[in-house]
Amino acid sequence: MMNHTRLDQLSDGIFAIVMTILVFQIKLPVEIFGSIANSALWTEIEKLLPLLFSYVLSFALLFTYWRAHHFFISIYAKNIDSMLTNINALFFMLISLIPFSSSVLGQFGQNELSVILFGAHIILIGLTLFWMRSYVLYSEHIKNPEISKREIHGSTIRTMVPVIFALIAMPLAFFSIKLSLILFTLTVIFNLSTYSTKLFEKIFYLNHN
Repeated sequence: MMNHTRLDQLSDGIFAIVMTILVFQIKLPVEIFGSIANSALWTEIEKLLPLLFSYVLSFALLFTYWRAHHFFISIYAKNIDSMLTNINALFFMLISLIPFSSSVLGQFGQNELSVILFGAHIILIGLTLFWMRSYVLYSEHIKNPEISKREIHGSTIRTMVPVIFALIAMPLAFFSIKLSLILFTLTVIFNLSTYSTKLFEKIFYLNHN
């Protein structure tokens, strides 16, 4: 049976590598190296803005996934079995593909297909993370500390908001790609903001008391 230390080390290593690989897609064309006017250089930098946006968006998403994984595996789960390691393997495989979907979104952001690909990727990661969380909380083989219903509701919201927003963003891309990208951005802001999750937790807490 695997211990937490080895799984945590694997998780940290994969996330660190994937976060680093993300930046490799941002590079100026080779042909502009050398003497170039400031205006021409700025024009080339402007062309990289979609890639910079996809980098920031994907990096922030990776951070929220890393944080969620830490909570579910290192805090909620007191032991790890083979089923949980298999779910983690699928999760890590999907995480390692983020540089690909991020690059497609950055280079072909004007195409609906790039938004659909990125959204589908977010959905798969979110559902795998939800599966992991559910297994940790409800499996007879995994021990976990006392977790309040309020905290469980909060973790459900944080896990599923990216999935729901991605489901909306994908068909929305055929009407406005910008609105789809805004939804992806709101997903990150939601999960990074302490206030937004606390607000939803209060609503659920009040409704169940």
